[in-house]
Amino acid sequence: MRNHGEIWLANLNPGRGTEPGKIRPVLILQNQALLDAAHPSTLVIPLTTNLIDDAEPLRLRVAAQGSLNKDSDLLVDQLRAIDNNRLIDGPLLRLDDENMGKVYLAVVEVLGVELSGRSVGSKHPPAEPGAFKIVNRSKRCVQKII
Repeated sequence: MRNHGEIWLANLNPGRGTEPGKIRPVLILQNQALLDAAHPSTLVIPLTTNLIDDAEPLRLRVAAQGSLNKDSDLLVDQLRAIDNNRLIDGPLLRLDDENMGKVYLAVVEVLGVELSGRSVGSKHPPAEPGAFKIVNRSKRCVQKII
């Protein structure tokens, strides 16, 4: 059973263009309700051991712990859905609430959306029209990585 916030090994072959390929760890970001309902695909963020310092929000560092043997960067800008058959082993690790909070904020920033007056992941009713606005604070990180 997969759970939100766990890191699993996934077979991302074949990679195309800038997509990360290989067998590599991925963070499961999908809502737990969809995971529990056996949805056929899962939203994940791939990890890499090719570390780049000071690259938030595009990359977030995950320290080696549990069965994750090396320090790794979450490739937040590579968020994608994969077929569940690509998830081959896990969990290697479960991120704690503090680190998951950083992931949520990074994903919202990479998407360029800010939810006005609500915390990310809150259990409030759906946002009313106009509650979102476009933000762009990621230029320095994009320039550093490219």
